[in-house]
Formats: sequence, C-alpha cells, structure tokens
Amino acid sequence: MTPAVSFRQLQVFVTVARLGTVSAAAESLSLSQSATSQALSDLERQLGVALFERPGRRLLLNELGRRMMPRAEELLEGVADFVATAREPEGALHGALSVSASATVGTYLLPGLAGRFSERHPAVDLRLKLRNTFEVITDVLRLEADLGLIEGECREPRLASEAWCEDRLVIVAAPNHPLAEREWLDDEALGEADWILRESGSGTRSVFERAMRDRNLLPKGRMELGQHEAIKQAVRAGLGLGCLSRLSVAGELERGELVALGSELSLRRTFSLVWHPERYRSPLWQAFKVFLVESTPS
Repeated sequence: MTPAVSFRQLQVFVTVARLGTVSAAAESLSLSQSATSQALSDLERQLGVALFERPGRRLLLNELGRRMMPRAEELLEGVADFVATAREPEGALHGALSVSASATVGTYLLPGLAGRFSERHPAVDLRLKLRNTFEVITDVLRLEADLGLIEGECREPRLASEAWCEDRLVIVAAPNHPLAEREWLDDEALGEADWILRESGSGTRSVFERAMRDRNLLPKGRMELGQHEAIKQAVRAGLGLGCLSRLSVAGELERGELVALGSELSLRRTFSLVWHPERYRSPLWQAFKVFLVESTPS
C-alpha cells in the first residue's frame, strides 16, 4: 500500500531542506517547531527512509533526499498551479523565485532587470540576495537559491552554468594620486602600487589576481573591503589603487572623482548564470532565465 503523504509534509520537507533547520522552517511556514518536527518525522516514518543527515543542529539532505527534492518541489508547484488556475488570468506567472547574485551583478544589473520582470508579472515574488561569488555558489549548492548570477565562470562541477554577458574591470585612482598622471601602468608600477582589494571569495578579486599572476605579479594589498562603495571611498582618499567593474565606477569616472589607468592586464570577464541540475525548474524559473538571456546587457 502506498504511504499517504500530505501536502504539509512536503512543504515541511522542502522548507527544511532549503533553510537547514526546523526552527527556521517553522518560522517560514508559521508553524510551531513541534508541529514542524512532527511533520518531518512522520514523513520519514511513513516512507521508511531517512532524508536528512543531522550534523549538529543543522539538517542536510542525504543522497536520497537530494534526489527527492526536485520531485517534491514539482509536486508543490503543481498544487500551486492548480490553485492559481482558479484565481489568475490564463497563462499568468506566479510564485516565488529565490535569486542569489554576486555584488557587481546584484548591485548594478539585477535590480533594474528584476523590476522590469516584476512589472510584466505582478503575481511573481522575486527574492533577491546580494552575496559574493563563493557565497552564491554555496547558496545554489545548498538549494537555498533557485538561480545564481556570478562574476566569472562557475568551476563547481556539481552545478550547471551558462555564460550570460561580458564585463570589463578597470584600474582606478584618485585624480591626485602620484600614478594618476601616468595614464598607463607598466608591470613595475603594478607590482609596487598599494591596492584596495575586495574580500576573499569575490569574483572581482579573483579576476584581478589571476590577471596579475599571468604577468608574474603579486598585488600589495593595503586593505580588504567587502563593498564597492567602501573601495571607491578608500581610492578617492588616496589610500591606493582599485580594480573594479566599469559598471560600478562609471559615475565617478564621468564626474572626474576617479581616473582610469591602462595596463597590460587582461581584465575582461564573463557573468554567468548557475543552477543546481537536480533542482526542479518551474515555469517561473524558465521564464526568468529566458528573460535574463534576452535582456543581456550590451
């Protein structure tokens, strides 16, 4: 006899898998912790299998749980579609989509694109998270994000990815910096300069350091900062040079608050879309991905 599995049990399973703890899932679903824990225990008991590993206080999907997660998401999406059919115009997109984006993409590209998509599909709830590239990949691996947007290529073999659009980094200095009047930096100047760097795990920093290594150079980091604005302020104060996306410094360059310096460094990079191949890709997921591809910035 097939075990009876309830909609609530599937909800709890998927939410615990995404959030990692019973308490977080309970808060998200507006349930008590005891009710949430009971629903999860009942599900595993009725199926006769364990779906999670339990290291410490976190719950992590085991191999079977990871295989079942996309099917559970698909079933929940099917119920949502069933209800939405009675409430929304035919063909209207609905539901929630979690998108994790690295700093440059999430600050300078994604908000405008998300706004346009939401205008077209008002029943959609886009949940955006701003992270660095390493954290985005971690979110997608842990099934905490439906889609990730990162700086550079995805080198994580467990994820699927696709090149999205091109970007270029630019070296910037304060107008009164001693190197500003040179306009072009040779390898000696690049190696001797003080640099204001992004934090470890940042896609911007990874591209810059790789470009320096390609010329057998090691940047002298004066400080590490986690936000574009903080780096720009430090550079404007004359504390060192910065290397940031042209998207992030376009306004400062136009106003003359920063100056761009040339070099032999290879500073072009690709923004990429990343997703978990075993996660259910709903009609909303597919529509948003197509929208991003068709809206590729030039």
